[in-house]
Amino acid sequence: MEEKRPFIAVYILTNKPYGTLYVGVTSNLWRRVFEHREGLVPGFTKTHGLKRLVWFQRFELVTEAIAKEKLIKHYVRDWKINLIERDNPQWDHLYDELMRDPVWVWKHDPK
Repeated sequence: MEEKRPFIAVYILTNKPYGTLYVGVTSNLWRRVFEHREGLVPGFTKTHGLKRLVWFQRFELVTEAIAKEKLIKHYVRDWKINLIERDNPQWDHLYDELMRDPVWVWKHDPK
């Protein structure tokens, strides 16, 4: 199995399909989603039980990722739902897939 290499990503978490949404940015998606899933991150995601990774996009530069995060946060909820459903129509939890096959990240990069 290929080594899991950290990468910069913008991501969306939810508690259930069409539930509460959270948009974040991280330099290590595996670690960050694990922290959210285990309730290690105090604040909004822990309070609302946001543990399901339903969308992400990989970036080479942190400045690009932060700009994309701000752009997504600016959009209305329906636009975010359309973004999720374009790439993940079943609202599957993508973290488990990442843990099974890290190469998935590179094959499904939605850039």
